[in-house]
Amino acid sequence: MTRTITGERGRAHGYADLAGLMALMSGDEKHGPAATSTLDVLWVLYDRVLRVGPEQADDPGRDRFLLSKGHGPMAYYAVLAAKGFVPAAWLPGFGSYDSPLGHHPDRTLVPGVEIGSGSLGHGLPIAVGTALGLRAQGLDEPRVWVLTGDAELDEGSNHEAIAFAGATGLERLHTVVVDNASARHARPGGIAARFEAAGWSTATVDGRDHEALYTAFTAPHPGRPHVVVARVAPKTA
Repeated sequence: MTRTITGERGRAHGYADLAGLMALMSGDEKHGPAATSTLDVLWVLYDRVLRVGPEQADDPGRDRFLLSKGHGPMAYYAVLAAKGFVPAAWLPGFGSYDSPLGHHPDRTLVPGVEIGSGSLGHGLPIAVGTALGLRAQGLDEPRVWVLTGDAELDEGSNHEAIAFAGATGLERLHTVVVDNASARHARPGGIAARFEAAGWSTATVDGRDHEALYTAFTAPHPGRPHVVVARVAPKTA
């Protein structure tokens, strides 16, 4: 059973409402598959894992979620609306000139958004820096989560971040790789093998199975960063 949160005018939004919330947005249909492939991961994180809500959006002790897979943020906005970070009334204006909801999320305009994203390969390095910054401040409880795409791992900046995080034992760092078979280059042993070689804790699961995702997200990994590869098979007609 998933939890719901009371949204605008007392209406409760749950997982079943996400498709309707996404349908309120238009103008970026070419990135529709990129958005829907992340929907289940985002919901499980915000519904059951992340220690953050609208009332803790600026709390130093909050968990940080960084969307590196910046194309197709419609699923992200739908989840933020369902959880009360932004009004659902903002969704129909998605991508318009005067809307805070751009085709790439803007941390200065959208409550709950931690970074401006869109350029591939930036999110994981920023997440490493965020985890290091929290450690330097003595904030040991907040966890840092970053969501990337499988094709995004072709960027060299991610490989540097993976190697550094493993070598320094950033155990508060968590990465979710949504694998929808869009990567240009295959990796021997699969995506998880790259992280394992750098000393990460890994799990590979069905990216649409909520219980499998929750189990993988909450698996203990003392002394090591953790990655969950969420496989999302492309839908066929």
